[in-house]
Amino acid sequence: MTTTVSRLLTWLIAAVIGVVYGTAATVAQAFTIGVLPVGLVLATVGTTALFVALRLLVGDRWTTLAGGLGAILAMVVFSGTGPGGSVIVAAPTPDTEWIPLTWTFVVPIIVALVFAWPDTSRLPAPRKLDE
Repeated sequence: MTTTVSRLLTWLIAAVIGVVYGTAATVAQAFTIGVLPVGLVLATVGTTALFVALRLLVGDRWTTLAGGLGAILAMVVFSGTGPGGSVIVAAPTPDTEWIPLTWTFVVPIIVALVFAWPDTSRLPAPRKLDE
């Protein structure tokens, strides 16, 4: 298998995994216990862990971007109203309307941060001082 085909398959798999994580996180982000946004915290931690893992394990920024675009696509699709008027994610109450709004901005910001984080693996090792 050539490098190009391997890279494209990696991006496709990352996008599919991003869709799965994005779907689960979009549905779960509305969960609260009292006033605590437990779903938002878990969704943020889970997707951040996914993007960091993609970046560290594959070592390719574009794989992280593919996973992030998959998660963003799932967030957009599942947070809207379907063609028949059905809704997967329930509408927020006035007290919790900040949670889905926060989720809308958290995913792209995390993707951008992990994507843009500098690659330090190619830097020379620090010199040891003689004691």
